[in-house]
Amino acid sequence: MQRRLEGKTILAVDDDPDVLAGMVLALEAESASVVRASDGAQAWAALQSGGIDAVVLDMMLPQLSGLAILERLGAATARPPVVMVTANQGRRHREFATALGASAYFNKPVPLERLVDAVCESLR
Repeated sequence: MQRRLEGKTILAVDDDPDVLAGMVLALEAESASVVRASDGAQAWAALQSGGIDAVVLDMMLPQLSGLAILERLGAATARPPVVMVTANQGRRHREFATALGASAYFNKPVPLERLVDAVCESLR
């Protein structure tokens, strides 16, 4: 078992419980401590409480979208890197997420190994 994320706290956000469970298992397999959120309000509250090293963030969420969370994070110097995932295939959304500071952007379904690799890369 690799431990590339040992000592790191990752916020995993998705409103699909099966997708969220897969993310959590993949991140925990790399020894990450994972905070889970199933909507944008929960994600924002977790970010506000601090201690998050990186975020895996679904774009389309109830209450507060992933893009709105990226906007709120703005250009904060202490903001964690964000890996965006979405079922939305539009290029415009990818460009907007990247402009808002997403470290990586994936269309669902995302191979979990690639997702974990992107999180690890964002933390370098």
